[in-house]
Amino acid sequence: MIKKILILLSLWPLGLFAQINTERVMMIARNALYFEDYVLSIQYFNQVISAKPYLFEPYFYRGLAKINLDDYQGAEADCDEAIRRNPFVVGAYQIRGLARIKQNNFEGAIEDYRTALKYDPENLVLWHNLTLCHMQEEDYTEAQDDLAQLLKIAPRYTRAYLMRGEVYMKQNDTISALKDFDKAIELDKYDADCWSARAMIYLQQAKYKEAEDDLTQAIRLSVKNAGNYINRALARFHQNNLRGAMRDYDLALDIDPNNFIGHYNRGLLRAQVGDDNRAIEDFDFVLQMEPDNMMATFNRGLLRAQTGDFQGAISDYSRVIDEYPNFLTGYHYRAEARRKMGDAKGAEQDEFKVMQAQLDRLNNRTSNGKDEDVADNEAAKDEDDEGKTRKQSDKNIRNYRKIVIADDDEATQRYTSDYRGRVQNRNVVIKLEPMYALTYYERISEVKKAVHYYAGIDSLNLSKQLPKPLRITNMESPLTEEQVRYHFALIDSHTSDIVTDPRNALKRFMRGMDFYLVQDFDSSIDDFTQSILLDGDFFPAYFMRALVRYKQLDYKKAEAASENNRSNTSVQDKKEENVTAVDYEVVKKDLDKVIELVPDFVYGYYNRGNVSSALKDYRAALEDYDKALELDPEFAEAYFNRGLTHIFLGNNKQGIMDLSKAGELGIVSAYNIIKRFTDVQE
Repeated sequence: MIKKILILLSLWPLGLFAQINTERVMMIARNALYFEDYVLSIQYFNQVISAKPYLFEPYFYRGLAKINLDDYQGAEADCDEAIRRNPFVVGAYQIRGLARIKQNNFEGAIEDYRTALKYDPENLVLWHNLTLCHMQEEDYTEAQDDLAQLLKIAPRYTRAYLMRGEVYMKQNDTISALKDFDKAIELDKYDADCWSARAMIYLQQAKYKEAEDDLTQAIRLSVKNAGNYINRALARFHQNNLRGAMRDYDLALDIDPNNFIGHYNRGLLRAQVGDDNRAIEDFDFVLQMEPDNMMATFNRGLLRAQTGDFQGAISDYSRVIDEYPNFLTGYHYRAEARRKMGDAKGAEQDEFKVMQAQLDRLNNRTSNGKDEDVADNEAAKDEDDEGKTRKQSDKNIRNYRKIVIADDDEATQRYTSDYRGRVQNRNVVIKLEPMYALTYYERISEVKKAVHYYAGIDSLNLSKQLPKPLRITNMESPLTEEQVRYHFALIDSHTSDIVTDPRNALKRFMRGMDFYLVQDFDSSIDDFTQSILLDGDFFPAYFMRALVRYKQLDYKKAEAASENNRSNTSVQDKKEENVTAVDYEVVKKDLDKVIELVPDFVYGYYNRGNVSSALKDYRAALEDYDKALELDPEFAEAYFNRGLTHIFLGNNKQGIMDLSKAGELGIVSAYNIIKRFTDVQE
């Protein structure tokens, strides 16, 4: 009987039919949501809804979790329920607006944002999203009104100038657009979008050197934006820098391997410099993406003929001629290829077609039917034949040699995907790389390939006592629905084992790990504490208790900041009292013990350095990062955090050296920070 009671107490979050502590379940659910464990958070919100279906909060937060999982219909339905229970919650309209945008229901989103602004008229996020919705609806007058109001509230809000500049571009007022983009750069010269926006104006004005300079600046600030390389390639092409343009297309395709414009234009440039075989590869790729692209087909035909593949060339020419029977250039090149293949009769037929068309043109005659339509279509586009570029939507076959540029709508819609909300706030804060944890699951990084190893953890894994091998990582992976069920079941199993063998420190640790993975931090701390009491030398329990306590403090600070955004300063002051230096000292004490027990455990020093940074004790943090790097000279995150710590102390030169090493080892964001503080140093 006692065993059953203990199991029930340990599994209170799962009691779908039993009485549950909804306040605590909500706290755990929001914990899971904050740490991006969306599937798990939904499981907890479901329990609260089952127990107290009249509350609005679980519906609202479940909607927030669903929108992060791209379940836009589900998110909208949950926000409907939240609003039905409490129509004055601004966040519910905000999330429902985002869900409606994702379903292309811009009218519904506009209605939500207008309603929310009645309750919170100075909310920048709401004005921002409302503006973008009006831009999507091409209601530029309303968008201008929105932006005027937004700039009254926040005259230094850079995105407002970028959006207004785009509205001016839509209205062909490039002078006003340029003024707004200049203002945006003045306000925030570290925003890559400001530079790339102004570069688009310069491209339109044929100021190619200025466009290249701005795009170079944008690339330095945002190295992973393929569009900036594509546009800089265009600026370089217009300055006859073909090699430079090809390098940019190479870089763009490294980032976005399926970029149509990158492959098509690189194919054209490779053909111009005689790199025929690789040009054919580019057009092959384009035709895999768009099998009916006749311009790519014709260009590939020309290249096949150049490389001696006359049969392949004839096949490509014939496809184009079938589609455009009045395209005389096609007949001319097919005749050449047929003659080289020994098909004199076929060549003569093509040459006769060309000669007949020329005679008809001299006599002002055209053929009837489809040929006439094509001829008229081509004649109507004669003006498009001027220049070196064509729009992507241009299907005039005579422009097959022209570099492709994005259509106007695509080129100017840089910010229409920049909707803001709790789920999409851009993190522009420079912050340390996160703490390391012991866990069973790790996110895979394509950039960082380091395998984190420690002999003591490896020995624990080899003992086969744990349900899964422990991993050392600071890139924890959220649980899937199946994993959630698995770890709740493990909690049940471990609880039974603990009742049978209450002095087993490892069993306590394992259940603490399960509670940690399902985001029940209080219960996990209790189990890690019991594990420590049973075995004071078991360092993983100290390490994980420190991590969980640190995460609790992180969550409390985030909640305080969020509350400050929603209410007055006095509430913020009251909340911040909950997170003090003493709280961090408790965390640090556990890490001190870890280092005492295993002085060669590099992650103990690293995590303690992060805690010292949180306490603004940067000298102590530097000592720990130094020790971590002494133990592991290839520890990328330690270089990154030590670099930032040097910068916090004003030692930019040393900080930049460390950040450079971190970037070299795979932390790409280091380069953006280097750029910022290089300017400061200069």
